[in-house]
Amino acid sequence: MHIEFLVEEPSTEEALKNIIPKIIGQQITFRIHNFSGKRNLLKNLPNRLKGYRNWIPEDYRIVILINRDDDDCHELKKQLETFASDTGFITKSRQQGNVDFQVLNRIAIEELEAWFFGDIPALTAAYPRISRNLHRKAKYRNPDAITGGTWETMERLLNWHGYHKGGLQKITLAKDVSFYMEPILNRSRSFQVFRNGILQLIQHPPIALF
Repeated sequence: MHIEFLVEEPSTEEALKNIIPKIIGQQITFRIHNFSGKRNLLKNLPNRLKGYRNWIPEDYRIVILINRDDDDCHELKKQLETFASDTGFITKSRQQGNVDFQVLNRIAIEELEAWFFGDIPALTAAYPRISRNLHRKAKYRNPDAITGGTWETMERLLNWHGYHKGGLQKITLAKDVSFYMEPILNRSRSFQVFRNGILQLIQHPPIALF
């Protein structure tokens, strides 16, 4: 099996390079395509899926990962589902019976940085001056509900502890934290849904959400 990942930004690409092998193992191949922006991904996705439809082998799967940002989550998911169904692909959301799905649409809520807040041990391994008890503070207990912007919150936290002083370097952050991440332990629900979707895509039992 081979998985094609379509993502919106270079930092997501760098994070997935470390995270995906921890989820799927070494027997399944994958390739990540970043579109240098959410708008560009959404603009090009219909034609990209049409192109895949013309040549994709039976053992290929497609995963589309996009940040919610300030968009309505349900409307964004509906848009992605429509793109896939219009080109004849079966998505996980529209799978019926035992028919395998070919496309997995997933949304990071609200941004990739929420997934890093979901794994405080990985964050503190990458940046040791941050407290290992960060997750006990009310602000950080629910990684997907951090107020004031997830990446802005991450930038302030890192700056406070002497990191990324010139401004948040998202690609560097993604490389640093994802290297230590343990997918099975991540507290971000949107990450858990992403992880379980991948497991179901490769026909492994999903892990209970917690």
